Amino acid sequence: MISPEQQRAICELNHENPHNYLGLHKIDEKWIVRNYEPFAEQVNISIDSKTYPSTRHESGFFITELDKEPKKNYKVQIKYPDSTLSKYDPYSFLPSLGELDIHLMHEGNHLELYKVLGSQSFRSNDIDGISFKVWAPEAQGVSLIGNFNGWNKAINPMRKLMGSNGIWEIFMPEMALGEYYKFAIKTKDGDIVEKQDPLGKFCELRPGTASVVWDNSEITWSDDKWMSQRANTDPLKAPLSIYEIHLGSWNHPELKRDGEFANYRDLAHTLGEYIKEMGYTHIELLPITEFPYDPSWGYQATGYFAPSSRFGTPADFAYFINHLHELEIGVLIDWVPAHFPTDRHALGKFDGSSLYEHDNPDEGYHPDWKTFIFNFGRTEVSNFLISSALYWLKEFHIDGLRVDAVASMLYRDYSRNEGEWRTNKDGGRENYEAIEFLQRLNTLAHETCPGTMVIAEESTAFPKVSRPTYDNGLGFTMKWNMGWMHDTLEYFSTEPVHRKHHQNQLTFSLVYAFNENFVLPLSHDEVVHGKGSLINKMPGDIWQKFANLRCLYAYMYAHPGKKIIFMGCELAQWSEWSEAKSLDWATLNNDNHKGMQEFSKSLNHIYKQENCFWENDFSHEGFEWVDAQDNEQSVLSFLRKNNAKESILCVMNLTPVPRDSYIIGVPTAGNYQILLNSDDGSFGGSNYSPNKSYHSSPITAHNNSNSICVDLPPYPYCT
Repeated sequence: MISPEQQRAICELNHENPHNYLGLHKIDEKWIVRNYEPFAEQVNISIDSKTYPSTRHESGFFITELDKEPKKNYKVQIKYPDSTLSKYDPYSFLPSLGELDIHLMHEGNHLELYKVLGSQSFRSNDIDGISFKVWAPEAQGVSLIGNFNGWNKAINPMRKLMGSNGIWEIFMPEMALGEYYKFAIKTKDGDIVEKQDPLGKFCELRPGTASVVWDNSEITWSDDKWMSQRANTDPLKAPLSIYEIHLGSWNHPELKRDGEFANYRDLAHTLGEYIKEMGYTHIELLPITEFPYDPSWGYQATGYFAPSSRFGTPADFAYFINHLHELEIGVLIDWVPAHFPTDRHALGKFDGSSLYEHDNPDEGYHPDWKTFIFNFGRTEVSNFLISSALYWLKEFHIDGLRVDAVASMLYRDYSRNEGEWRTNKDGGRENYEAIEFLQRLNTLAHETCPGTMVIAEESTAFPKVSRPTYDNGLGFTMKWNMGWMHDTLEYFSTEPVHRKHHQNQLTFSLVYAFNENFVLPLSHDEVVHGKGSLINKMPGDIWQKFANLRCLYAYMYAHPGKKIIFMGCELAQWSEWSEAKSLDWATLNNDNHKGMQEFSKSLNHIYKQENCFWENDFSHEGFEWVDAQDNEQSVLSFLRKNNAKESILCVMNLTPVPRDSYIIGVPTAGNYQILLNSDDGSFGGSNYSPNKSYHSSPITAHNNSNSICVDLPPYPYCT
């Protein structure tokens, strides 16, 4: 029998290698098996047809003497007071992690960490089971707990692999998928914390916090056509009209729901049909990575490799993506590497130390969100995050990541007062470690998953966010244009009589429109927390509000840059968004709201079919002002152009006053067809000027030798 000290060390999680004492061992010339089963009445060892009885010690350890070395795996027969169990001994198997994996992880170069850490289906000694591995270098001991052992921390202690810098491992033979589990980690202070698996692929439905054993190998895909097309498409030169969605509150009336949330599979069909009909090219999901608190909308993630179990299993989520791809709809997700919540079951103080976060709160704690900040300079941490990003792009065929809160990553003094932050090595405010992490993330994403996008939600003037890393940029595919959003919404919220004094708010964005690869956002952030809905931001009576909003949307789609609009904005719902209730689909019983939805649909389909709107989004070659100076009448006109030098004329009257016989210079003589008129009666407009075409005259205007004369309706956007 092992010493009482060794027994206590194993039972109290103070042992780095319980495998040295439990399982099969040779003592002098004897072969023995040691088992720890404190609730058992009897334990026997079965080899082939022979059974060896054991001797029970008061501490719950059992000793079985064998007459020879077993040539095959043995089974442990356990008799409890009210049941029996037969199982292979977890302590009779060799480690399931190779030296190369360990080396790559600590070097920061293991791009598929999700294939080795966490719970993995594994075959050892011809026995199938689940291998569990977790990184906890400062732990005194680690144990696997779950339903399978009554959540008892002493039953399945794990071993710390030699030379692994703190990776703990155990192989559980014949364990089935679907088991709930956690890691019980004893810290140097003697506390025992129960932690969710950082690499867990599936989680218990909240409010539960356990990880669930899962294997993605059974997932099947049939989106080869989409994936091939994606790999050969430059997203910068393709249409991109994104519908931003919070899955839990979209809740279309035709959506099948079983209980609190709809399943990913049902969402795939109902949402897919809606997006296809509306003409959006992509959807973007508010964070789908597992999170415990509904009002965080997913922006405080605890499961960086687990799609939220609110809507089903990872296989259900894969079905969702696969089905949308078959409908030729792309899928992007919000991804949050900037910070993570302090929930006790999650990453914070994981092994008792500041493992994933900075130790000093000036660097490791976010005062606004009351969350931890990742230590991007630690190779294992940056490796963890990059593996997470690539996991979604590769394993789940996600078409792009929108990286949240990039500005908070770039600056050490973000949202901090003087004296509350630490400078970088050069005495500045830039976070060099975060910058290096983002550059590496973007380089690897573009290299390993061609055609995918990594989009920055970055609200400052940090230079070259969407420029290549070889040009000293951050390497993002695109960046949200927060300046455009702010100026545009402020302008459209202004009473029309005052707009002539604010026209620069619309024209200024073209001064910097090509400095970055911009996405124009009308996102969830603009319709929550007392900001009101977009329709409520518009001035005037009901008719003017809807006319203004149609004009805003059309201006957005004609302006250089890709597009993103939040769900419900296409309905012009009056109430601001809340994650706790459904979109107000009933508004579609009203003609104004139905007209807005029809306008959004037409806008999307015209946008996709006319490459003048997107082929040169990020070049001066794709845009030309016709007249940006008519602020007295609040009229703007410009051209959008493709590579073939074809152009579309865009004209907007931003007041409720019609402008009859308005002269607009055009680049060539000929007949000009109306593609879209936001004042069309089918959209709820006045149909003031129903003309469908205009023929040019050889009258000079706006530095052009030809022009057209149009009757501009109130609040139209005509192209």
